[in-house]
Amino acid sequence: MSGEENSQSTGRQPLGSVIHSVLASMFGVQSSGKHAEDFSKGSVFSYVAVGLAATVLFILTIWGVVKLVVSVTQPS
Repeated sequence: MSGEENSQSTGRQPLGSVIHSVLASMFGVQSSGKHAEDFSKGSVFSYVAVGLAATVLFILTIWGVVKLVVSVTQPS
């Protein structure tokens, strides 16, 4: 039995599916069918953990880009 079949038989979603759902919802492009599947099969803890990690990564990326732009544009 493959990992995807195993996750469907136990009702759990694989991590890749959770990450895809969180990223799609962050950009506002989550389909209604996928949204319903997330609520029926997904674990709240996994979505909260991936959502927090994605948010922290997004904030750190924006902070890094701002620091880079400021350091490049500041006169020496």
